[in-house]
Amino acid sequence: MSLTSQRHLFDIPRRIAYLDGAAYSPVPRSVRAAGEAGMLTKSEPWAHPSRAAEWAERTRSAAARLIGAEAGDIAIIGSISHGMATAARNLELAAGTRLLRVQDEFPSVSMIWDRMAAERGAVLDVVPRPADGDWTSAVLEAIARPGAPPVGVACLTPLHWSDGAIIDLDRIAPALRAQGAALVVDATQAVGAMPVEVARWRPDFLAFPTYKWVLGPYSLAFLYAAPHRQSGLPLEENNGNRPGGDFAPGARRYDKGERNDPVNLPMAATGMELVASWGTGAVADRLRALTDQLAGAAEAFGLAALPRPLRAPHILGLRIPGGMPAGLIDALAAEGVHASDRLGVLRVSPHVWADAEDLELFQAALSRCLPTLLV
Repeated sequence: MSLTSQRHLFDIPRRIAYLDGAAYSPVPRSVRAAGEAGMLTKSEPWAHPSRAAEWAERTRSAAARLIGAEAGDIAIIGSISHGMATAARNLELAAGTRLLRVQDEFPSVSMIWDRMAAERGAVLDVVPRPADGDWTSAVLEAIARPGAPPVGVACLTPLHWSDGAIIDLDRIAPALRAQGAALVVDATQAVGAMPVEVARWRPDFLAFPTYKWVLGPYSLAFLYAAPHRQSGLPLEENNGNRPGGDFAPGARRYDKGERNDPVNLPMAATGMELVASWGTGAVADRLRALTDQLAGAAEAFGLAALPRPLRAPHILGLRIPGGMPAGLIDALAAEGVHASDRLGVLRVSPHVWADAEDLELFQAALSRCLPTLLV
């Protein structure tokens, strides 16, 4: 059965078309309630003993389920940058090999790798944005470039954060393995909105946060470490990841300090379990139908989207002739329609709360705002 709109689970006023899930997702009422219950352990600790240690393992299991991993493969961390730094600390990058990433990558993903390449004498290979939007072919060509040094480490995402352009790791990961390269995946804009299976990509490390597509809180994330990467060093050492002085087994050795958060953990688990109950395949199908409709409507305004095979199901990047007009995002927000400007692209990203009325609000607001700003 196809997934219907889940707007009834959220506190989103009918006059609001929130099409910005790729930036900052509202949480369902059940997630908010889980956080409020957790707050009682701080406001009335004598009456509400914390169960955060239990929630940590429930949350770890929920995160593992979403990417087809085992709970012991998951570390609880604070952010994507925390995950990237942990991966960088535990990977070899030989002098003269290449560090591969794509152009315009998000700072919390790119900064650590750019510095690592410079410090270790590696070649930083940044794949330019392809004119046709086909990142997959561009990355594959870069990997196989004649005369280029072998790739030592590649840090990639399943889609580009700015406009939803697909970077097909099903095709790219085998090409990297053929060169003996390590693969680190930032799955921020993928987990929860499209199927992610670590068994297919076989990354060395993969990280994702909770505040976007899995409907959870801010400042909590997860790091998958492949079995052969579970004997490294964490960024910080504490009683949680070194109980009794010994490193915890599996990826738990990479857990952050103050892991047992009584508020964020229940919120994260509740959100991820809700997404899992729908199935990410069903979520992707619903969001694909919505973004397809949005793409068709945008054409009437002269806005260009990537061809359907090149774009992810849940993020639609719309390019406006002449570039993004100043004030468009604020003008749309004044009309109750929320989207983002990302690198000069109008990024529209509905999630499961969105419905046909939201799409109508978007079209009506765009028809009123765009002509006045293009004059």
